This record gives sequence, structure tokens and C-alpha cells, in this order.
Amino acid sequence: MLEICAIASGSNGNCYYIGNETSAILIDAGISTKQILLRMQERGLDASKVKAVFITHEHSDHLRGARVFGKRLQVPIYMSAKTFDGAYKNLRPYSPRFFNHEENIPIDDFTVYPVSKSHDAADPYSFRIKYNNLNIGVFTDIGEACEQVKDHISYCHALFLESNYDEKMLWEGAYPYFLKQRVASNVGHLSNDQAFELLDQHTNGNLECVFLSHISKDNNTPGKALARMESLKTRFDLKIAPRYEASEVVKIG
Repeated sequence: MLEICAIASGSNGNCYYIGNETSAILIDAGISTKQILLRMQERGLDASKVKAVFITHEHSDHLRGARVFGKRLQVPIYMSAKTFDGAYKNLRPYSPRFFNHEENIPIDDFTVYPVSKSHDAADPYSFRIKYNNLNIGVFTDIGEACEQVKDHISYCHALFLESNYDEKMLWEGAYPYFLKQRVASNVGHLSNDQAFELLDQHTNGNLECVFLSHISKDNNTPGKALARMESLKTRFDLKIAPRYEASEVVKIG
């Protein structure tokens, strides 16, 4: 049995929890340590169970709290060397542990699989976390889904999957044109349509739950994201990863 929770999700900060009875892993720490600990406490999650934090890339909404979190809780922070080099110096963890492409990392009873992805960062990754026969994926900040992303998603029993923008809202919205191009590019973010395609065509029959994640404040709404996935609701549970608070805790397995 696993418990999963979106501690934070969006351009203002990202942090995702995957844990069992004795251990847990965080993917990203993009809000303050104070907020991570507060939100975990509010959801009944024990921060002392966290054995590692894995950082997807160097953007501050994924890294902001990692340095303090690692020092205060004496937890290792894993990232690629290029991510460390690309980060602002004041955000770099004190003693990071580096991983390489296609390296599988054991953390207690978990195995963490880094998944290289397409995003405008130095060396960005998503992650699949395996515990016994259960697999949880955290796939956000993806400009386009490469074959490796599609392959790892196909193993998952639960997903935090980016559904960042609605095409119409983006192109008719107030963003300057260069920023619209960046969001919609192959190193930007996944649209509702792209997320739907991934879920419809590349998931397996074991998928139980999907948190639609990293939803844009300006170019999407939770309602639009859910409505786009309407035809998938008979296949698995669909939930929203909230922007300003932790999600509900969902049990998998």
C-alpha cells in the first residue's frame, strides 16, 4: 500500500509525496520548508519518514525549499550535476547526491527511475517510483512526450501528470506572443489535449488514479482540465492537484 499526495502543484511551487508505512520520497521541493512541513502535517503525513528528495530541474518552483529541507531534516537531495550547475547558487543544496541518466536509485524499499524529458532546463527529469509491484509517476514540465516518457507512464498505477494549459485560453490570452510560443513549444508544457492523448493511449489497465497537475493559473482552469478528460473517468479516478494547498491523500494498491 502506498499513500500519495500533491503537497504543491503549479508555477508557484511543486512538491509531490509518495510513501509507505515506514518511508517516503518527495519529488521536488519548490515551496518553503515551512510550508512543506505545515501541509504535510495538515494531511497527517509524517515528515520524519522522508528518506530523500529528488529534484526534476533547477527552476525555482521545483527547487526553492530543497536546500533548507535537506539541512533541517538531514535528508539527501538528489539531482543531476547539470541541474546543480544550472541552479542559482543560493538555491543549491549543500551536499547534493548526483545521479546519471538511466541510473536506478534504491531508497529503502523504493526504486527511483529518473526519466529524461523535454523541457527548457539544463538536464530535466521526471521520475517513476517503484515499491513492490506498484509504480507511481511524477510527470510535469514536459514540452512533448518522448518514447521514454510514454514507456515509463505505461507501468504506472498512479500518476501526477501535467495538464498545464488549454489551447484556446493560451492563444487568446494575455501572455506576450514569445511566452505563448515557449509554453506551447516542445520544451514547454503539456496541454490538456496532450495529457489526454498520453492517458488515452499510453497507460495500462492497472492505472488507478491520476492527479492533473501543474495547471496554469492564467491559461487553464481545473474545470477545463477535468472536462477534457471526461471520457476517461470510467477507466481511473481523476483528481486535481491544487495550487495553494495540499491535495487529499490517496491510497494506492
